[in-house]
Amino acid sequence: MAQGWWMSRVAVRLGSALQQRAAIAAAMVEQHEQLPTPRDPEPVVVEVRPEPVREFHAPRPATPADAVPWGLRVAAESTWRLLLLAGALYLLFRVVDMLRLVAFAVLAALLISALLEPTVSWLRRLGVPRSLAAAGTFLSGVAGIGLVGWFVVWQVTTNLHSVTDQVQVGVERIRDWLVTGPLHLTQQQITDFAKQISTAIGTNSEQITSAGFTGVTIAVEVLTGVVLTAFTTFFLLYDGARIWGWALGMLPRQSRYAMAGAGPKAWATLTAYVRGTVCVAFIDALCIGIGIQLLGVQLALPLAVIVFLGAFVPLVGALVTGTIAVLIALVTQGPFTALMVMVVLVAVQQIEGHLLQPLILGRAVRVHPLAVVLGVAAGTIVGGIGGAIVSVPLIAVTNTVVVHLRRRAAAGQQVFEALEAARVNGG
Repeated sequence: MAQGWWMSRVAVRLGSALQQRAAIAAAMVEQHEQLPTPRDPEPVVVEVRPEPVREFHAPRPATPADAVPWGLRVAAESTWRLLLLAGALYLLFRVVDMLRLVAFAVLAALLISALLEPTVSWLRRLGVPRSLAAAGTFLSGVAGIGLVGWFVVWQVTTNLHSVTDQVQVGVERIRDWLVTGPLHLTQQQITDFAKQISTAIGTNSEQITSAGFTGVTIAVEVLTGVVLTAFTTFFLLYDGARIWGWALGMLPRQSRYAMAGAGPKAWATLTAYVRGTVCVAFIDALCIGIGIQLLGVQLALPLAVIVFLGAFVPLVGALVTGTIAVLIALVTQGPFTALMVMVVLVAVQQIEGHLLQPLILGRAVRVHPLAVVLGVAAGTIVGGIGGAIVSVPLIAVTNTVVVHLRRRAAAGQQVFEALEAARVNGG
């Protein structure tokens, strides 16, 4: 009985709790239904206005020079420097042209001194006083040149009569060839041509006379140049070191050390060049002299001496002076002998250019053959025969000085970089 009452009591309480829960749920539903229904938000329209485009303006240069492009500035500055250098060279050439006699005398004295100075040094090492060594070497050189000149004059005067007879015979042969040869000239035409030459000589007698006076003037200038060359050569042999010291003293202080090292190297190059040129000229003269002697051409020894002197102009000197032998062979022996002499000249010139020059002068000059030919041509235009002779040694010496100064600058840069690296590492 008690158990049933307890269960009914639990059921009543459980039902009451369920009713309360149901009532709360119903109230929450009713409250939710009374809330307003949410609506979708209206789209927000944002108006984007484009900003005005602003043009970019580069900053204005501070100076007008800054507005010039870099490449144009470099070209302009290089151009005015080149024009300034060309003007300086032009003025230098003008001064040298005005003092041509003195300039050639000094250059010739330098070449002769470069040839004779080793003999002076050898005598000094043997204990001979400087003045006696210089005077003895100088007088020996003068005596040698005098003997060569006497030999040439002696040979020419000895063979002049026979050569004159052969020239007359050669002229008659040429006259006969003009008549009977492919030109088929007549004796009257040849006679008229000879009369025209005589008339031209008579008409231009005044110019010929003035040319004679000009020849006398040239002879006086040559004699003056020879005396000046001899005087300069002696003092270069006697007091060359002191003259070089005085020349160094005329340079700026910052340039003395560089030129003090370049001077001996330039002198060594000049000495080697003169020795090698004398050797090459002797071989050229010997070969050409033997060739024309075997061909029976008159005045073979004087012609060999002329070739020796002409060979001081590299590559072309022996060939040009050898044409005298070709002309003598033409008028004395005939066209075939002249052709054979020309073959001898060309063969010797090829041997000189491909064998003698590289072996003997290769280490001394160190200049490309094209530079040699262009230098000879330029020297001939500027100074004639003297310019052709001194052009190549001048190019060789200039090349030696430039190479020495460039190597010195590179060595100084390496030393500076090494000291800078040591300072950075040490710090």
